Amino acid sequence: MVTTVAFAAVYMLLWVRARADRQRLVVDPALGWSLAYVGALVGLAALTVWCVGEPGLACAVYVSVACVMVFPLRVSAPIAVGLVLGAIALSAVEGWGSQVGTAFAIMAASVAVFGLRAVMTRNIDLVNAQIENARLAVDNERTRFARDLHDILGHSLTVITVKAELAQKLLDVDVERARAEIADLERLSRDALADVRRAVEGYRDISLPGELVRARVALRAAEISAEIPNSTDEVPSELRELFAWTVREGVTNVIRHSRATHCEVRLAPDRAEVVDDGTAIPSPDGHGSGLAGLRERAADVGATVVTRQLEPGFSLSVVRR
Repeated sequence: MVTTVAFAAVYMLLWVRARADRQRLVVDPALGWSLAYVGALVGLAALTVWCVGEPGLACAVYVSVACVMVFPLRVSAPIAVGLVLGAIALSAVEGWGSQVGTAFAIMAASVAVFGLRAVMTRNIDLVNAQIENARLAVDNERTRFARDLHDILGHSLTVITVKAELAQKLLDVDVERARAEIADLERLSRDALADVRRAVEGYRDISLPGELVRARVALRAAEISAEIPNSTDEVPSELRELFAWTVREGVTNVIRHSRATHCEVRLAPDRAEVVDDGTAIPSPDGHGSGLAGLRERAADVGATVVTRQLEPGFSLSVVRR
C-alpha cells in the first residue's frame, strides 16, 4: 500500500511539472530532471510489482505515459514498445494471467498522451509566435517613429539653421529683414514642435501642397532659386503623402549638401522629382537614413526611388511604374 501511494505521488509530480513548464513556455523538460524522474518512477513500479505481484503491472501504463511526456518521440516510442512486449512476455509467468490487456492499455495510453503532448506543444509554439509577432510589431513601430522623427526634424532643423545664419548676417545690413527671418524662425520652430507631436501620436499626415510651400520658403532662405509647381491636382490621392515626403527629403538634401544655386520640383501623375544644379557629389549608393525611410514608404505603394548624378547636379525621384 505504501509503495502504491508513493508511486502515485511521484507520478502526479509529472503533471505538476507539466503545468509549470507550460506556464513558462517550456516544451521539453530538462534531461537531468527527466532521467531522475523516470528512474524514480521505474524503481517504485518495480517495488510495487515485488510487493503486490501481478496487479502491480498496471504501473507500466503510467511509466509509459511518463516517458511520452518527458522524452522526445524517438526515445519514448521504443520505451513504449518495449513495455508492451515486456507485458506480453510476462504472460508466461506461472500463476499470472494473460497480460494482453495490460499491453493494450500501455499502447492506448501512450498514443493518447502523445496526442495530448502534441497539442500542448502546438499551443506553446502558438504563444511563442504571438510573443514574437508582438515584439516585431514594437520593433516596426520604433523603426517607423525613428524614420518619421528623422524626416521631420531633419528638414525643420535644417531650415531653422539656414534662417538663423541668414538672420545673423542681416543684423548689420538689414535689421527689418533680420527681424522677419527671426519671426520665421519662431514659426518654423512651432511647426516643428507640432510635427513632432503628430509623430509621437502616430500620425504622418503631411500634405503635398504644404510641403511645396515649405520648400519654396526654405530654398528662398538658403538663397537658392526655386522652380516649384503651384498645383498638385494631377497627383493621385494615394501618392500625395509619398510625394510630399519626396519633396521634403529632396529639398532638405539640396539645402544641406548640394551647394546648388537652382532647384526644381517636378510633379507628374506617376512621379515626383527634385533636381538641383549643385556641385557636391552625394554618396555613390544613394544611401542614408532619410533615403532609406523614403524607400520604405515607396515600397509600400509599389513605387521606386531613383537617384541620378547629372552634369552638373543631382536628381532624386520617386516613380510608380
